Amino acid sequence: MSTETTVTPAASPAASPDDFNPRQEGQRLITAWYANLEQANARKRPVANVFVMGNAVEILRTFDFELVFPEINSLQMGVRKVSEEYLRDSEDYGYSPDVCSYVKADVGLILREQKHPAGLIPKADIAITSNMCSTFIKWGEIWERMLKMPTFTLDLPGQRAGNWQVRRGDAQHISDAQWVESQFRDLIDRCEKITGKKFDPDRLAEVQERVNKMVFHWNNVMALNRVCPAPFNAMLDGLTYMGIMNVYRGTAEGVEFMRQLEEHLRAKVARGEGRVAEERFRLLFSGTPCYVSMRRLIELFESWGGVFAYSDYLTFAAGGMDAGEMGYDTARPLESLAEVTALAAQRGMSNQFFAHERLAKQIKDYDVDGIVFHGIKSCRFVSSGMADTRGYLSKKLNVPSLYIESDLIDPRYWSDAQIKNRVDAFFESLAQRGGAAPHAGSIPAQASAQPGA
Repeated sequence: MSTETTVTPAASPAASPDDFNPRQEGQRLITAWYANLEQANARKRPVANVFVMGNAVEILRTFDFELVFPEINSLQMGVRKVSEEYLRDSEDYGYSPDVCSYVKADVGLILREQKHPAGLIPKADIAITSNMCSTFIKWGEIWERMLKMPTFTLDLPGQRAGNWQVRRGDAQHISDAQWVESQFRDLIDRCEKITGKKFDPDRLAEVQERVNKMVFHWNNVMALNRVCPAPFNAMLDGLTYMGIMNVYRGTAEGVEFMRQLEEHLRAKVARGEGRVAEERFRLLFSGTPCYVSMRRLIELFESWGGVFAYSDYLTFAAGGMDAGEMGYDTARPLESLAEVTALAAQRGMSNQFFAHERLAKQIKDYDVDGIVFHGIKSCRFVSSGMADTRGYLSKKLNVPSLYIESDLIDPRYWSDAQIKNRVDAFFESLAQRGGAAPHAGSIPAQASAQPGA
């Protein structure tokens, strides 16, 4: 049986890069994913709940698991403007307003017998959690209590201290990778018992090869936004791209989407066409999005000629796939998966606990005029260190910054007038300093080889 997820027929390859519409194709793929999930139980397919970070998706695909991403389910409720209904259900059930709104929306989903606005979500045979976010583990405990769902928790090594880094092949990395590999072998044993299939390392290598291709295109796409004007907005368009990276990770559909996306954006850059018609300010977004008011938020910035050239969210929520140097060695599939996972975990968690180190580099790489920090009311895991990071970057790099606060998908924490006033004041300050635009750079060259090749 093929390792690709069964979805509706893929769209025909675009006749030219301009014929490809990333937004429409992204929506089609997400709709197909939900339709496929709704049929999973009837088709006797195994199902796994996974998160966008620390998820061992490659192993699960070798066993033909259908993948449910609870975070994406919750954010889709926000995008579809129905999240408050689910949140209130969970609060009436007893959950505090301070609990992660993703979790509360999922509890509301359980209380509504898994009836999501995009379709019925199947009950999973297993849930994969990890320490990439402390909430993941507590979320898994909720599934154990309410759905009697077995969980498997991965303990992944993170960054131990500031300016501390594991390098591929050194003693610490080898030790970390061996620890991760031993857990993967336990997970494989669980998957064999659930599915009745034996683990096939060749199948894993096939999935990894497709992931390598997706990573190759994804990193080329992100590099294109170093050009002025930036061809896409990292906090609107970029979220669509990243959604496909996660949901279709390791599939032929995912590879084709990313290939066409890169061609499409390269054509825009060649024409000098940017996301914002007259780009004046290049910005970096730090933190998680407000999905329930995302378009309004982007509108407030783009009306001033501001574009989010990059976001650290595309790093810590991309499952480690933002790093081109982390390609899999398909000749050693399981060992390589453990090695890359150990590095990706360190990289992903460093963006939450040691954000200032990477942000300082991204500010230079993307010629950033200012940083927007978005604090999330129900996500202290990401938001708690923002004040220190903001102070560090202001002192060391003299980069202007703006702090706003709302929530992931809870519309009750969005104050349009207050946020607009802060945004307007921020841009008035930036206008007095002048912007990086229009220092147009050359088109980034396409990488000569795909990761892992």
